[in-house]
Amino acid sequence: MELRTEKMIADKAQGIGWMTFNQPERRNAISHEMREAILTILDDFEADPEVRVIVMRGAGDKAFVSGSDISRGEKGAATPAELERQGKLSALVQERYASLAKPLIAMIRGYCLGGGVATALYADLRIASEDAQFGVPAALLGNAYNWDYTRMLVDAVGASRAKEILITARRYAAEEALAIGLIHQVVPGDRLEETVRKTAAMIAANAPLSVIAAKAMVNEVIKDPADRDMDKVRALRKACLESNDFREGRRAFNEKREPQWTGT
Repeated sequence: MELRTEKMIADKAQGIGWMTFNQPERRNAISHEMREAILTILDDFEADPEVRVIVMRGAGDKAFVSGSDISRGEKGAATPAELERQGKLSALVQERYASLAKPLIAMIRGYCLGGGVATALYADLRIASEDAQFGVPAALLGNAYNWDYTRMLVDAVGASRAKEILITARRYAAEEALAIGLIHQVVPGDRLEETVRKTAAMIAANAPLSVIAAKAMVNEVIKDPADRDMDKVRALRKACLESNDFREGRRAFNEKREPQWTGT
């Protein structure tokens, strides 16, 4: 499958679904139309059993995502009704990222600002090039980061660092972002795609049900105890233990060969 719109590109190859934010002339700021395409792409990747892991990236080498595209609002074209419509769509996109069962990797080069940081925080792994820059400029715009974004930021870097990021609104270089736990890995720019491909391939080579269960269980662990869905946790583990892949994994181990996973 290959999906290409003016501002979003989706490709599938070797178990990896690639979603590209394609507005480099605006540093890949996300527009209303791009959010609609994101929902379509993620739904397609989630439903396709051949896709084991998803990678999101920005077109070009200047930015991952620099935030929301507010160009129409700056020109005075955004009416209250349109702003409400955009808000509802943004909420749907946030919910879709949060409910994504398959592992998601953010491949980050250049600017990752505001809503771009939030987008990256939905990823399970964040791998950045040495020239990446991170920041949340809400305080420079008279705005406030929304609750879900703030919660994810605190989960990633802790309350103290989250306060620093939000109230100073300053930029963080990739190495500093790595040091505070905002990202997982920093590599030279010319090795970024290679590193992401290898990491995605490593995940895609594992048992799909086990990977999905691991992600879901960790997501339940970080919830407040009263909000945890322990029935879901038990069902996920039971599905793994009763799966064909579990039997295949044991056979492959005893026969000293690579397992052939089916996701069933």
